[in-house]
Amino acid sequence: MRYLHTMVRVTDVDASLDFYCNKLGLEEVRRIDNEKGRFTLIFLAAPKDKATSAASRAPELELTYNWDPEDYTGGRNFGHLAYKVDDIYATCQSLMDKGVTINRPPRDGYMAFVKSPDGISIELLQEGAALAPREPWASMPNTGSW
Repeated sequence: MRYLHTMVRVTDVDASLDFYCNKLGLEEVRRIDNEKGRFTLIFLAAPKDKATSAASRAPELELTYNWDPEDYTGGRNFGHLAYKVDDIYATCQSLMDKGVTINRPPRDGYMAFVKSPDGISIELLQEGAALAPREPWASMPNTGSW
């Protein structure tokens, strides 16, 4: 397992970049604008992590700006933790065997979500290419929110 990023939703990109970059000292390493999804992702890294970030896209802070206004209450502005795993199916099966609910199963062989006991979403991503879809994951519905 390898730590990837932490996602935080922001309401003002300029104010957020001023804080995280100009004041805190992080540096923007990449940006993704998704017109269909109506959001922008801005990935930041600490200066000493830039080389690692460039090589492996980790460790980073992901700022998510949703283009449509939204009031973030109840911690919704904090999104999730993300980790890469060697085998997403084996990881999810192990978690299920230990009583963890798979909120978003890895139907695509690449991504799943679970929650901590405190309700923090954790994104699990397959290392490398997605695995071929397989049952029971391919037809497993979402459970709750993620």
